[in-house]
Formats: sequence, C-alpha cells, structure tokens
Amino acid sequence: MDLYDSILLVAGGLFAGVFNTLAGGGSLVSVPLLVLVGLPGTIANGTNRVGIFAQSVSAARSFRAEGVSGVRQGLPLLLPIALGSVIGAFVISHVADDTFEWLFGLIMIALLPPILVRPKPAADGQSRWSRSTTFIVFFAIGLYGGAFQAGVGILLVLALAHSGYDLVKANSIKVVINTVLTATALPVFIAQGQVLLVPALLLATGYATGGAIGARVAVRGGERIIRPVLVAAVLALAGKMLGAY
Repeated sequence: MDLYDSILLVAGGLFAGVFNTLAGGGSLVSVPLLVLVGLPGTIANGTNRVGIFAQSVSAARSFRAEGVSGVRQGLPLLLPIALGSVIGAFVISHVADDTFEWLFGLIMIALLPPILVRPKPAADGQSRWSRSTTFIVFFAIGLYGGAFQAGVGILLVLALAHSGYDLVKANSIKVVINTVLTATALPVFIAQGQVLLVPALLLATGYATGGAIGARVAVRGGERIIRPVLVAAVLALAGKMLGAY
C-alpha cells in the first residue's frame, strides 16, 4: 500500500467512525474504500471488522465518559446477537467476491429508507415486544451484522428506539452490542484468511478516533449534521459497487 492509500483509509475510517457512532452505516463507506485500494470484496468485509471493533470500544468508552453508558441495558441482548453474528459471518465468508460486491451494493440501496427517516422511541417508553420476539429480532440483526455489518447500527437503533430508548441512549447501547457482535464475527474471518493486518490497522486508527468524536457529538445532539452526507455517500458508492459508472 502506498502513502495515498494509507491516508485514504485513516481519513475514511475517521469519517465512517463518526457517523457509524451517530447513527450507523459507516461500513457503507469503509468497505468500498477497502475495495478501492485493491482488496477483494470478501477480504474487505473481513478486514473492515477490525476497524468496527476499535470504533465500538472507543465509542463505548466515550459515551461512558459523557455519563451515558449502555452496558447494563445491552447485556440481555448479547446472547442472540452473538449467536446470529457467528452464523452470519460463517455463511458470508464462503460467498464469492463478485457475488458479495453485488449483494453489498443492493444492501446499500435498501438501507436508504431507514437512513432518511429518524427513528423515534416508543411513545410510552416501553418495548412492545415479548421476550421471545426480542430474542428473534436481535438474533436476526446479529445474523445480518455478522454477514454484512454495513447498516447494522441503523437496525440496532431502530430496534432499540422501538424498545423505548431515546436516540442518545440507543446509540450508547448500540456500540456495546456492536462490540460483542464484531468480536464474535471477527475470528471467523481471520480463520478464513479474510483479514489483512496493515489496512485493518490503518482503518482502525481512523475508526477509533471517529468513534470517540461521534459519541461526544451524539450526546450533544449532532446527528442531523451527518445524515445528508451519509445519504449522498450511500448513493454514490452504491452506484460504484453495482457498476453504474
């Protein structure tokens, strides 16, 4: 990797880490960047997980420093998330590169509606789901996150908002859950030889910094700043991945 690629990954990780913490969807930027610097799609997907893990840990610590910790509320959700994550990671690690990039492009388009619509907490502050439904919902999110990661934060925020949490609290819980989700999926990609250390560490440097910044911005109500930029990035990168230009 040359200097330009290194700077691109650190800067891209920083940018992705900020709005990944604020809402979700950072992988919609970082995975295509890894492809842009020469990694096949499946290896980009695995390598990206190192950055996501660094960002999630950094953001969780930053939320805690700001007085908003999601550890206690996230604990009951970790089992279904972890189970789904391992299965999803195993399945996607056996998909061909061309197929993965095509699927990833479609997912980027599919995630536009939840990006455009700000999730609202349940009006009564209570979840409308039973325990079994909650398990199934978060298992499904873990399954998706283990496979693709991109946009899983958005799905988590939507689910947590439905469970009665405001957006700041939902984001603090989300990064705790995402830490475990990534930690359980990452060994699968390492075992399949789909993680490259140098680009992973470069991306992680930016991601960790972005996670810390994003948590502070989230607590201070800065999510609206990121949303238009994220939409534009998703549209542009989806076209690239789908071969529109």
